[in-house]
Amino acid sequence: MSERLTMVTGRTRKQAIGMHKGKDSPEYREATGLVEMNPEDMARLNIEDGGQVLIRTAEGEVELTAHAGSLPAGLVFVPMGTLVNRLIGTETMGTGMPSFKGQTVDIAPVGEREGSS
Repeated sequence: MSERLTMVTGRTRKQAIGMHKGKDSPEYREATGLVEMNPEDMARLNIEDGGQVLIRTAEGEVELTAHAGSLPAGLVFVPMGTLVNRLIGTETMGTGMPSFKGQTVDIAPVGEREGSS
């Protein structure tokens, strides 16, 4: 079962530390390869803390590790990085910068890909 939620992105301390060690470093990959979710959303979608989820937009999809966070229901947070960039379009609405906030995403446990049996 997948559900549409709203994604926001931003910088985190761990992401910044990892970036200084290099975008190929294990620290950077770990810091940017996660999604924080509301625990009630996770329970409803049968997503376990530490489990893999598939996040999809019209632009692309990524698999991330889910963690329970103190977010409002319906909102997910993904640290800025190379993985989340796959979900962001190129439209800038004249600002020169694509929107990394308020993106609608489909999210589901990895084992429940569309079309899988």
